[in-house]
Amino acid sequence: MLDQYRQQHPYLLALDSIIFGFDGDSLKILLVRRGVEETTWSLMGGWLQPDEGLEQAAARILFDLTGLTNVYLEQLYAFGNPHRDPIVRTISVAYFSLIKIADYEAKISEAFQARWFSIYDLPPLLFDHGDMVDLAIKRLRYKAAQHPIGFELLPEKFTIPQLQKLYDAIYNTEFDKRNFSRKILSTNLLIKLDEKQRGFSKRGAYYYQVNNEKYREITNSFLNFIPNSEIAL
Repeated sequence: MLDQYRQQHPYLLALDSIIFGFDGDSLKILLVRRGVEETTWSLMGGWLQPDEGLEQAAARILFDLTGLTNVYLEQLYAFGNPHRDPIVRTISVAYFSLIKIADYEAKISEAFQARWFSIYDLPPLLFDHGDMVDLAIKRLRYKAAQHPIGFELLPEKFTIPQLQKLYDAIYNTEFDKRNFSRKILSTNLLIKLDEKQRGFSKRGAYYYQVNNEKYREITNSFLNFIPNSEIAL
């Protein structure tokens, strides 16, 4: 049995993190600069340590960059093309996470040169990181259509127009305002607050917050959350 193990080739195992954030207008991904070239960017990544599981390592890498814990984190895919890393054979397990940009900005690590980029205006990325991002966007669109995970990208209180802006950004489209509002409110996931957003209209829009108990109940169920069922995923 031991001889069978010794005959195998050792490979490195890396983890790469696709970190999504929303700034109120556009959906963004957090990238780090590699080397001294301004145009060389990549996903935040790291190596699996001997005493770590995959989820633990992915959470550590996310914390190293953002200082955040207890954020939405999901395994995406394993990338194992023999030539993906020109230096040494490396298999990468990619994760994607959803964070609130305001939280990140307050806890940014100075050890990394990080910057937010719109998902629709990304620079050339290292290795196969562009493929990872493309797949993560597709997964996010699928998940956001069926589950209420978009709330992970919003502040604690938000308006319906702000929520729609997020979903417009995710799908790069513009949903009908009335249909979107009706569909979202019909889920009973939101609690209407007495407070209004001021400065954007004469009447002002009411703030809402997520009903966390209801959210936990249905996170793993399918809601058909997006009002326009014809949207291409």
